[in-house]
Amino acid sequence: MGRNLRLSIFRYRSNRSKIEPRMQEYTIEEEPHMTIYIVLTKLRENQDPSLLFDFSCRAGICGSCAILINGRPKLGCKTLTETLPEEIVLKPLPTFKLIGDLSVDSGAWFREVNIRLESWIHQREPFDPSSEEERMSNKTALEIFESERCIECGCCIAACVPANMREDFIGAAGIYHVGRFMIDPRDQRDEAEYFKVVGMEAGIVTCTGLMECDNYCPQEIPLQEQIAYVRRRMLRSLFGWRRKSARA
Repeated sequence: MGRNLRLSIFRYRSNRSKIEPRMQEYTIEEEPHMTIYIVLTKLRENQDPSLLFDFSCRAGICGSCAILINGRPKLGCKTLTETLPEEIVLKPLPTFKLIGDLSVDSGAWFREVNIRLESWIHQREPFDPSSEEERMSNKTALEIFESERCIECGCCIAACVPANMREDFIGAAGIYHVGRFMIDPRDQRDEAEYFKVVGMEAGIVTCTGLMECDNYCPQEIPLQEQIAYVRRRMLRSLFGWRRKSARA
């Protein structure tokens, strides 16, 4: 016999304005190696088919199942109930648009940020489909690969104080994406162009350095190092402009 888990789950449908947000209580018997994803699935299959939550890969890769578990942003498919107390509180991630219950539209947020940051390789020459693939060192390729491990789950945004205070802040995920293009030799943007997309007030300036994003990243991506790298690049760019202005 496992423990009897007592869950308090946020319930609200944005398309049903007459029903006020509330916390609903459930009880379920714990099983070996049980995850929060399994808990939610069993609740929906056996107790409440109206319960909304997101999932896709169930392997900690897609980031869809990110929610607040006892106040902390985590992936439901990777969080074992044996690591939690018997009383568990589940809420949707803040900052993102609420769809219903534990389901949020994080995809729209990331899409908008990626457009604002121009998250694609910029080249000044016209594309030549007949040209050979540009070569790079193995070290550089591994650095770019490391910068591509973000699964866009939104945990870093949910844990970020500035992101919860201002809607336009690009957050650690946005800064991280810009850093990925800064180390890519195929991207031909200069410091001034990078400054326009990440050096503005809603960018690196708003980051307070509390590093809660780094603490709660389920992929254990070194966000602290990437943010520090981008910050150094932007500071060098800013001081370079000032020196040019002084000489002029």
